[in-house]
Amino acid sequence: MTLQNDTWSIAGREFRSRLMVGTGKYADFEQMARAIEASGAEIVTVAVRRVNISDRGRESLLDHIDLKKYTLLPNTAGCYSADEAIRTCRLAREAGLSDFVKLEVIGDQKTLFPDNEGLLKAAAILVKEGFTVLPYTTDDPIMCKKLEDLGCAAVMPLGAPIGSGLGIRNPYNIRIIMETVSVPVIVDAGVGTASDAAIAMELGCDGVLMNTAISGAKDPVAMAEAMNLAVRAGRLAYLAGRIPRKLYATASSPLEGVIG
Repeated sequence: MTLQNDTWSIAGREFRSRLMVGTGKYADFEQMARAIEASGAEIVTVAVRRVNISDRGRESLLDHIDLKKYTLLPNTAGCYSADEAIRTCRLAREAGLSDFVKLEVIGDQKTLFPDNEGLLKAAAILVKEGFTVLPYTTDDPIMCKKLEDLGCAAVMPLGAPIGSGLGIRNPYNIRIIMETVSVPVIVDAGVGTASDAAIAMELGCDGVLMNTAISGAKDPVAMAEAMNLAVRAGRLAYLAGRIPRKLYATASSPLEGVIG
């Protein structure tokens, strides 16, 4: 079994890499570009509020992303109401960025947990307007099902608070979400190191999105490569099928047929 033909799709768009990366908090644009390259990602998310779309004559982070190579995923980071998030998505589409959007409606400045009520409101409107909506939400199976029923193209439950690096705090909820919805499940937020990414993939998630875990590392480019390898290893382990957990030992070398 190999990953050679292992692809996945979001709303009919096919991808090979299951790692999605952000563009914030890097030392400079050059470091960002090298990290994205090392990650092997095909989907790159950008905060619409950080993109200079009013004056194309000024330098922008988009100048450092090859849009022929990467699929751009504008996000609504920093939006604290449904109306604000909706306006931001419309602005991204009008500016020619994309109608393929990561929807965030933040409910609390300290925890950055999503406002699920506002998220449902925004998702319903944006789906009707033809956006491909990927919503950042809590690790709540009921909420994820509601988002799917509204027409969202994927669900993006958090593993832990944004930027916390705590890893996946509730793998059992993530597994239930995967049993509850039929759209792709992408772990978004909380990844701290390569083993966290591998765990997300070993659970069977379709993808994992991260930013701070890479950009905040001492060597972001090296961490991006580590995440690339971890996502691939975790996916392959999932496909290979792990052994069941047992309370007692099972001999690696059975005694049957052993000459006494």
